[in-house]
Amino acid sequence: MVVSKFGIVSTPQFLASQAGAHILEEGGNAIDAAIAANAVMGVVQPYVNGIGGDLFMIYYEANTGKLYGLNASGWTPKALTIDYLKSKGITSINPIGVETVDIPGAVAGWDAMHKRFGTLPFSKLLAPAIYYAQDGFPLAERNARAWVSKRLINQPGYKETYLIWHEAPKPGDLFRNPALANSLRQIAAHGRDAFYNGPMTEKMVKFLDAQGGVHTMEDFRDFQPEWVEPVSTTYRGWTVYELPPNGQGIAALSMLNIMEHFPLAQYGHNSVDALHVMIEAKKLAYADMYKYVGDPRFTPIPVQQLISKDLAAKRAKLINMQKASCQVVPSDIEAELAKHGHSTIYLSTIDKDGNIVSLIQSNYAGYGTGLVTPGLGFSFQDRGAGFELTPGLPNSLAGHKRPLHTIIPAFMQKGDIISASALWAVGTSRRPRRSSFPTLWILT
Repeated sequence: MVVSKFGIVSTPQFLASQAGAHILEEGGNAIDAAIAANAVMGVVQPYVNGIGGDLFMIYYEANTGKLYGLNASGWTPKALTIDYLKSKGITSINPIGVETVDIPGAVAGWDAMHKRFGTLPFSKLLAPAIYYAQDGFPLAERNARAWVSKRLINQPGYKETYLIWHEAPKPGDLFRNPALANSLRQIAAHGRDAFYNGPMTEKMVKFLDAQGGVHTMEDFRDFQPEWVEPVSTTYRGWTVYELPPNGQGIAALSMLNIMEHFPLAQYGHNSVDALHVMIEAKKLAYADMYKYVGDPRFTPIPVQQLISKDLAAKRAKLINMQKASCQVVPSDIEAELAKHGHSTIYLSTIDKDGNIVSLIQSNYAGYGTGLVTPGLGFSFQDRGAGFELTPGLPNSLAGHKRPLHTIIPAFMQKGDIISASALWAVGTSRRPRRSSFPTLWILT
């Protein structure tokens, strides 16, 4: 985190926070700083995010008090359907196969943010990321530990892009990615068209086709992010906002509604009873989420019912404080649980005028697919691994469809106290393995 008289920038990596803070010093606003910081994050922590992934954002406009939500999650190639995969003999999705590569939404998200609220030119916003990609940066200790992904060693382009040393990297080793620097220069000069309708696009389509993909220029060119209205609930005096589906934000709100029926503060922070309630509430909320949530352009989703206080009261009665529930069903029938990725970054910026950005960005699993188009310097996400191949479900695979997303920015307000934060759960496959709920600790 970097705090100055011009504002605050908080990211997982100090170089990104520094870049965002510099943009604030140059007269940029919270949106400008968020784009700059996110671009640097894609350079210095490519195993968790980058321009080959998706993006979600909530923006608080100080002078109006209004919240704006942005869904920049990519869709599948139009030709990628369940029937198409079956015709190829594919009955289950390869987690790092080309069929998991949705059209990346991050750059389109930057473009939408910048056009609506940005003040400084892209050339200035992307300059720090271009510098670190071209001239290099020393790996921090956390970078070095997470850098190598053995599962991706044989993925086309992975070793050539990221494993530039003869042995495992160590803290302080210099990493350079001139190919990514050039890609960012193209975006700085030509905006979204550089990524979605230009020579870069042609290279990506040709590369993905060589891997067996069905991606086309039209799939990239026609993609647009979507401005959405945040959804909210209340929790002990706080109003908590999330983005609507196709993200899992409504599950987070449902959890808060359920938890409100229990005296968590009385139980004590990190106590057995408090953790029990949180875990059981998550099970109940996720059971409903997996039953009902997908891309709302394809399936009607009962958002208000899922985050209603009445439903939460009924679900809260199912929590037994004496034992854990081993089998949890949604409100009527058993839910099918999807597989989650685990590589995400969250950042928040606030400028001197009080505008706030809550932004989250991800490749899904580490480096996503690890597939890197020669000369472009970034890996494609594997977000499509979350689709179902059973027809008729909210999250069933279809052409130009967005998958159920696990990354969700959050925003919360109580009187004149305002906070941007992230609330997400990751690693769920049949039963919870690992989760992170920073917002919940504040709210207890």
